[in-house]
Amino acid sequence: MAGGVGLVILSLGLVAALRRDPDGGEPIAVAQIEKRAAPAVAVSGGSEAKPAGPQGAASASQLETEAGVTVYRPDSEAPEAIIVTVPDDAGSIKLASAPDSRLVERTRYGLLPKTGPDGATPARIYARPLGPEPATKPAGRIALIVGGLGISQSGTSDAIAKLPPQVSLAFAPYGTELERTVQRARGEGHEVFLQLPMEPFDYPDNDPGPHTLLTGPKAPDNIDKLHWSLGRFTGYVGVVNFLGGRLTADENALSPILRDLAGRGLMVVDDGSSARSQLATAANRAQIPSLKVDRTIDTVTRADAIDKELAGLEAMARDRGIVVAAASALPVSIERIAQWAQSLEAKKIVIVPASAARGFRNPKTTGSLSTGPLR
Repeated sequence: MAGGVGLVILSLGLVAALRRDPDGGEPIAVAQIEKRAAPAVAVSGGSEAKPAGPQGAASASQLETEAGVTVYRPDSEAPEAIIVTVPDDAGSIKLASAPDSRLVERTRYGLLPKTGPDGATPARIYARPLGPEPATKPAGRIALIVGGLGISQSGTSDAIAKLPPQVSLAFAPYGTELERTVQRARGEGHEVFLQLPMEPFDYPDNDPGPHTLLTGPKAPDNIDKLHWSLGRFTGYVGVVNFLGGRLTADENALSPILRDLAGRGLMVVDDGSSARSQLATAANRAQIPSLKVDRTIDTVTRADAIDKELAGLEAMARDRGIVVAAASALPVSIERIAQWAQSLEAKKIVIVPASAARGFRNPKTTGSLSTGPLR
């Protein structure tokens, strides 16, 4: 009995010793971690990082964009936090989560975008990063916006799944389950835009919907209609006109709309459908970053016509350095774009997000890119 009791005590002591040491019984190796100085890059608390190092050195924001890295800087909710999100691998780029609490205000129409207290903007935070620069200099760049999404579930799903993630997607405000669908698109790497329905010349025979922004006696209702559209989903980089030949030609009707948009930190894109449009020019004067589409590729909805337009885009991109194009989410358009995109690497043509198009100005460009600041 004495021997048995002793054996039990010895066993209990051994178990206690091992439990006090989580690595008990396992080999242990000790490695020294060396501290190295970080690169000379300044990270500011505002929306624009200040240049670091000698004159001409890249700013923090430029390096973040080129590397596909997203930086969340301190705000009132987390004053000491700096969160850096790095892509999983060289070919994977993650968009910032939406909604960002800094960039929304609560209204009766839901969450509306705004510029954050630290100067951060939806146009910058929600944009798709460019990622690493190609090994060889591109022969040209093409920014492509595909619109009309959110209404047809099958067409929207096809666009999200089949189009390259560098293609920007524009959603109409009238679809169902828009928030979930938009976040799925963003999860696949597509930056998104909101299409604002605007009055065309043949209104009301051609009616973009019940929340159309109008000229004339009903113009005072435009801000209320604008807020309804802005609150339909979150995470968009900017707004694109849907139709709107008459409204975009009327700067008096445009001015109140652009004044409201000016503090929201959004891009404004003119879809290029009307030669009389003042949208990009007026947005630029309102200090809103703006962009104008150079070419729509599917005004004729035949596969051969679309292929011809896509070939024309390549020529324009080589000549100008950057070209901005638009298309609708028609099955034939999605099919032709998806197939065409597979041929671009061999031609040294690169698709870039629409939000990045303004950063690739070329002296040959004919003024489609505005000079307004991307705040």
